[in-house]
Amino acid sequence: TGVVPFMALLLLQRRPVAGRALLVTGSSCPGHSLCRSNVQEQTRRQVALLNATAQDLFSLYLKCQGEPFSSESDKLCSPTGIFFPDFRVNRTSERKEVMVAMYKLFAFLNASLGNITRDQEELNPTAKELLDRLHNTTKTTRGLISNLTCLLCKNYNIFQVDVRYGESSKTRSAFKKKQQGCQVLRKYVQVIGQAARVLLPHLSPS
Repeated sequence: TGVVPFMALLLLQRRPVAGRALLVTGSSCPGHSLCRSNVQEQTRRQVALLNATAQDLFSLYLKCQGEPFSSESDKLCSPTGIFFPDFRVNRTSERKEVMVAMYKLFAFLNASLGNITRDQEELNPTAKELLDRLHNTTKTTRGLISNLTCLLCKNYNIFQVDVRYGESSKTRSAFKKKQQGCQVLRKYVQVIGQAARVLLPHLSPS
């Protein structure tokens, strides 16, 4: 598997792609014109928003799946056995390392949210509140990826990152689609809090 350019990654984000951690630096960044003047503050707000709304999204998802997910979420939604990007950075990690780990995490989440939304549009087409929240979360995540792309290019001249995505649920049974969604969202709730604690200090105003 090769590296994927940032802009191509944004266009192909729903494809399940396997890869290893690999950075490429050089002169191919598309320029600082991608960056807004308040990109760091906007990134902080996006991460804080995702962290603040993750648990409510997970709870609403469970409610809309019905039984046995409502009563057996601990068993059915345990993320053991599903792929999720390693997140081994902490507050003492180098800022560059943190930014790369964040990009991999949110690129994975954005693709996963796309899969979950597609499945719920099929399985629960009348669950308007859930679908709206999924769309809004995906929109926020997509904006966050754009800002991380800008920061990596501008600050470190990194323009390609190898990203691994999870398996598509498209051909699975309705039950397995629901289960994969709740497993990913349960893990999302766990990781987004850690991500916020690690990332936000690195984005604090100088």
